[in-house]
Amino acid sequence: MSRRFPSPVRTHDRFTGLLAAAAMGVYLLIIVGATTAVTGAADACPTWPACNGQWLVPLSEPDLVVAWGHRVVALVVGFLAVATALAAWLGDVDRRVTTAVVLSALLYPLQVGLGALAATAGTTALLSSVHLLVGVAIFTGLVVALAWTLEAETATDHDWETVPEPTVVGSGTETTAEPCELPSGGFQRAKLVANAYFRMMKPRLMWLLCLVAGAAMALGAATTGTDLAVETIVLTLLGGVLSIGASGTFNHVLERDVDRRMQRTSDRPLAVDVISVRNALAFGFFLVTASLVVFAQVNLLVAALGLVAIAFYSIVYTLLLKPNTVQNTVIGGAAGALPALIGSAAVDGRIGLPGIVLATVIFLWTPAHFYNLALAYKEDYARGGFPMMPVVHGEAVTRKHILWYLAATLVGASALSAVADLGLLYALVSAGLGTVFLWMVVRLHREQTTDAAFRAFHASNAYLGALLAAVVVDSLVV
Repeated sequence: MSRRFPSPVRTHDRFTGLLAAAAMGVYLLIIVGATTAVTGAADACPTWPACNGQWLVPLSEPDLVVAWGHRVVALVVGFLAVATALAAWLGDVDRRVTTAVVLSALLYPLQVGLGALAATAGTTALLSSVHLLVGVAIFTGLVVALAWTLEAETATDHDWETVPEPTVVGSGTETTAEPCELPSGGFQRAKLVANAYFRMMKPRLMWLLCLVAGAAMALGAATTGTDLAVETIVLTLLGGVLSIGASGTFNHVLERDVDRRMQRTSDRPLAVDVISVRNALAFGFFLVTASLVVFAQVNLLVAALGLVAIAFYSIVYTLLLKPNTVQNTVIGGAAGALPALIGSAAVDGRIGLPGIVLATVIFLWTPAHFYNLALAYKEDYARGGFPMMPVVHGEAVTRKHILWYLAATLVGASALSAVADLGLLYALVSAGLGTVFLWMVVRLHREQTTDAAFRAFHASNAYLGALLAAVVVDSLVV
């Protein structure tokens, strides 16, 4: 039974919702504030608290509406922060949660004062940085409080249990895979084999990683004022598809024995002997060569980064990280971040700051995304001998880390809006889809089911896909 809270927050479920709403409200302020500063919309409202003596601004002036809307949201979020602090102070809440929430609420007037100073005295680089850091501190305090609250309310003794003595990769004879019998008909046989080669290329990864590269190219072109040729876009994305295919193929080769023991991967082409190891290796090296040739048509830096991406995923991640360390997902996020550097380098042969920040967003997003899958397939990863987070540290720790990395991803996304000339669409998408992602993670804590893990997994995909699309649109509009 839920413990009681002072009216109107009577249950811990409602307190969790209030805490999550306050956190995302602060995040909305951070990212919209960064957007208004970078785009120059803040200059339309140089007085405070009213805009040029007006308490209601005309809707015909977009910059004025954005700047005034930011202040209205700040007022609403301020009430949320105070209400959350009062609920924590008066309710039956863990002392550390109360401390984090109250400290965040006490920082809020400072944040408002910095915003007023920026509006009236003009924004400087130092003032903008301090304003952003204080906002991040408030957001962090609320997210920390949310994580502690969810952990205290939802974690059971079972959630702290680890899988004892996971099987060493490459040992044991138990397998869930059975060899596939090829059809006797020529057409059906060719269709099966062609589909197997296509599956080895991991096509489900291609759309998102190509969108990462595309967003980085759009950012680079908008930042440097470079005209991005259609040929450059096509060659970069084609090279990306080929390099992803090569990495996926080598991954299938190197993990074929483990794949046979895991239900999730037991039907992979090499696990069921549809394709021989020799043919798969030949196909992989063909894709490597083709990708480097295509990348080289863009520039040599892109080709070098493409080779690094293939080697990192195939050797560093698959052979070294994945079977040997619980941090495999975190460090392995660099593989997904490299397409952002490739896209940035494709514009003018240099890696710009927006490309680096975008790569950081992808790096931080990867654990928040993949840990959901690790929860859903916990027993399967243990059967394969992989030291994934829920296998080694239990489900409660994994859920908490999902929330940590989601918060870090949102902070990274706000940093991107501060260094790149992105518009309001990006801010609204990041805050809106970020809220959906956060709510799915909260539900994961509450429900603790495979379905909830998959919902959070799909929400993470939707968040990043929409965020990258917004980057492309805002960059092209600018």
